[in-house]
Amino acid sequence: MAGRINQNELRFFLSCGINLPVSFRIVHADNTFSVERTSPELFVECKLYNDGMPFGLPVKTRLQSSGPPHTWNELITLTTKYRDLTSLSQLAFTVWDVSSGDHDIVGGATISIFNSKKQLRTGRQKLRLWTKKEADGRVPNTTPGKIPKNERGEIERLDRLINKYERGQIQRVDWLDRLAFRAVEKTNIKEKECKRNDYYPSLVVDFCDFAPTDYRVVFQESGGNFHVPTTVSSSNELVTIWDPELGRTNPSEHKQSKVSWSLTDGIINRDHKPNPDERKLLQKIVKFPPTRPLMVDEKQLVWEFRFFFMSDKKALTKFVHSVDWGDIQDAKQAIELIRKWETIDVADALELLSPDFSSEEIRDYAVSVLERADDDELQCYLLQLVQALRFEKLDMSRLALFLVKRALSNIEIASFLRWYVIVECHDPAWARRYCSTYDMLENSMMKLSAKKDGDDGFLLWQSLHRQTVLVAQLGSVMEDVRNVHGSTQKKIEKLRQSLSEVLSEPTNFDEPTRSPLAPNVLLTGVVPEQPSIFKSTLHPLRLTFKTGNGGTSKIIFKKGDDLRLDQLVIQMVSLMDRLLKLENLDLHLTPYRVLATGQDEGMIEFIPSSSLAQIISEHHSITSYLRKFHPDKDGPFAISGQCLETFIKSCAGYSVITYIMGVGDRHLDNILLTDDGHLFHIDFAFILGRDPKPFPSPMKLCKEMVEAMGGAESQYYTKFKSYCCEAYNILRKSSNLILNLFKLMGGSNIPCISCVESAGLKLQQKFRLDLDDEDAIHFFQDLINECVSALFPQMVETIHRWAQYWR
Repeated sequence: MAGRINQNELRFFLSCGINLPVSFRIVHADNTFSVERTSPELFVECKLYNDGMPFGLPVKTRLQSSGPPHTWNELITLTTKYRDLTSLSQLAFTVWDVSSGDHDIVGGATISIFNSKKQLRTGRQKLRLWTKKEADGRVPNTTPGKIPKNERGEIERLDRLINKYERGQIQRVDWLDRLAFRAVEKTNIKEKECKRNDYYPSLVVDFCDFAPTDYRVVFQESGGNFHVPTTVSSSNELVTIWDPELGRTNPSEHKQSKVSWSLTDGIINRDHKPNPDERKLLQKIVKFPPTRPLMVDEKQLVWEFRFFFMSDKKALTKFVHSVDWGDIQDAKQAIELIRKWETIDVADALELLSPDFSSEEIRDYAVSVLERADDDELQCYLLQLVQALRFEKLDMSRLALFLVKRALSNIEIASFLRWYVIVECHDPAWARRYCSTYDMLENSMMKLSAKKDGDDGFLLWQSLHRQTVLVAQLGSVMEDVRNVHGSTQKKIEKLRQSLSEVLSEPTNFDEPTRSPLAPNVLLTGVVPEQPSIFKSTLHPLRLTFKTGNGGTSKIIFKKGDDLRLDQLVIQMVSLMDRLLKLENLDLHLTPYRVLATGQDEGMIEFIPSSSLAQIISEHHSITSYLRKFHPDKDGPFAISGQCLETFIKSCAGYSVITYIMGVGDRHLDNILLTDDGHLFHIDFAFILGRDPKPFPSPMKLCKEMVEAMGGAESQYYTKFKSYCCEAYNILRKSSNLILNLFKLMGGSNIPCISCVESAGLKLQQKFRLDLDDEDAIHFFQDLINECVSALFPQMVETIHRWAQYWR
C-alpha cells in the first residue's frame, strides 16, 4: 500500500490524517442529448453519502449551455474533510436540464471515493450516466458510474489506459506516446460512428492528487491502532510500515503454533501457572472488549494457561476465541473444558451466539446459560436473539426451541417473538428460517392445554392473531385517509368514517384485542371523538383505545416508514434505564414502546408532551413552561423542586445515551418534554455517528436546556454534570453487553446497521475503555464543557476555569 517516491524512500498517507476538504473537478459531460438539441442548459448536482446516508449539503456547478460536450471544468470543494469519510463513502452526481423552465433529470451516476483496495481514487474517472435517473447514494446503489467488465468496449479499455498514463503508472516515451494517441483518437472516432445510436451518456470527473504520482492514500478511520511510518531511507535502519494483512492468520505461524502447542500439551498439567508478566498480560486479554480480535501469540498464551483460567468466568469467551475449531482434537478438548468451566453471565453468553461461532456445542452451551435468565431480562435481549437465529445451522435449532418454550409460559414474550419473526419473514434471504420458527410457535401454542384460571393454547393464539387483523385494518384506514385531498380536518373526518366502516364495532370491539405494544393490556374499543392525524407527509394516525381495566391507551400508527431502527434505539434506552436503576440511579427516562409490524409500518406509544420548538415558540423558555404546570414560589426558579429534578436527571440520561449511541439529526422538533419535566428524544433515523448535518456536536445539548438549569454557572448545571458522569461510568461497566447486542444485529437488513462495517468499533470508542473511572469522569466533563462552550461562546473562559478546578 506504499508507493515509491524515489530510490531512497517509500511512503503512504492514511485518510484519517488528511485534514483537507474533499475536492474534485467536474470536467465535462458527453452524449447527453441527441443532435437536434443544440443548446440545453445543464448543471451538475454533487452529493456526498457516508454509509448510504446523505452527509452534508449538496453542491451545484454553474449552468453550462455550450456543447456538446458540455464543459464545466469547475472545481468542487465540499465542507466534509477526507478524515471524516468512511470506507463506504460515495459521490452521487446528477445532471439536470433547466432549458425548458423545469428541472428535468438528464442522468445520474454514483462512484465510491475509495476503490476495492481501500485506496483513494485519483485522476480522471469517466462515469456512465443512467438516463432519467437521479443518482442513488445507497449501499448498494442502482446507478453505478463504473461500467462492469463484461460491458466494456474498446473505448472503455483505452480510457482506463489513458487514466493510468496521466497518473504516471505507465512509462512515458514521447515518440511512442504520440503514435499511440493518434491510434487512440482514430479508434474513438470509429467506435462512436459504429455505436452512434446506443453510445451511453457520460460524465468525466477529475479526482485530486495530493502529491507525486507514486503516493497512495489508504482508508483508515480516526482512532485506528496504526503506527504511521516515517520516511524509509536506503540506510540499514529498522522501520515500521503498514501491513495490509495485519491481524490475519499467517499459515506459517499457524503451523508453528500448532507444533508448539502439541509439544507443550505433552508436558502441561493443571497446576501450570503463569509468571507475573504472563499473568499481567492474561488479565489484560480478559478485559479486551468483544470487538477486539485476539492475535496469534495472545491465543497461544490463553490456550497454554487454559486450566489456570477455568475458575474465571470472564475468561471463557477469550478461551473459545483461542481454540482452533478446525482441529478435531483441540475442539473436543475445548468442549470438555467448557463443560467444567465456571458458568458465565448471560451477557457473555450472547457473544457466543454471534456469527463468530458456528460450533453447535458452543451455541447450545450459550442457550443453556440463557435459560437461567428471568423473563424480564430475556425480553431485554429478545430482539437480538431473534436476529441470532440467522447464524444457526438448522431451522429447528436449540435457540429456536428455547425461545418458543419461553413464549409458551409468557404471553408478552409470545407476542413480541411472533411480531419479530413476522417482520423477518419479509427478508427473502431468511424467509424460510423465520417461517419455520413461526410455524413452530403456532403449533406449540395450539397444543397448550388450559391452565387454571387461564385460556387454552387455541384461544391464546387467536388473541395474538387478532393483533394482525387490527394492524391490517388500520393500514386500510390509513390508505383511505391518504386518498383524501384537502385540509387536515377533512382527513380527520374521513378517518372517523373509515374506522366505522372497517371496524364492525369501533366503539366496542366484538372481542378484546391484545395491544401489540403491551400484550397484557386488552383493547376493547376506540374512543370515537379522539382519533386524529399528525401533520406529516405520511399522515400517521393517533388513536385512543379503551382498555379492559377502564383506562385508555394512546397509540400512533405509521405506514410507509421503517420503524425497526427506532425500535432498536428505544430497546437500548430501555436496557440502559434498567442498568442504571440496578445501580440505584433513576434518571427518569421515558422508554416509550415502539413495535415494527412490518418493514414499512408499525406502532408507537403516544406520550402526551410538547416539542422544545413548540415550547420555546409559545412559552419563550423551558422554565416558563414548567412553571406553568408546577409552580412553587419557594422552589428554584419558582418551579417545584421535584419537577426541576426530573428535568435535570432526564437531560443527563439522554445526553449520555445519545452520545454513546451516536444519535444524529437532533433539533428542537424531535426533543420532547412532558409537563412534569420528563425530557426525551424521538425519531432515530441516524445513529452511530451518522448525521445529515456536517460536524455535529457529540453531546446532544441545546442552549435552552442549559438555560433552564440556570446557566453554566449554576448549582443545578453542576448536578447535571454529576449525573452525566455517574451514568457514563455505570454504562461503561456494561459495555460488553451492549457491544454484544449490536454485534447480533449485524446480520439484520436494517438500513444504517447492516451496511456499517465498523458499527461495533464506533460504539466501543464511545465507552473509552482505555480510561479508568476517574479519567472517564474528566473526559466526560471536558466533553460537556466543549459542547456548552460552543453554545455560549462568551463563557469559554469561565468554563475553562471550571474544568481546571474539577481536575
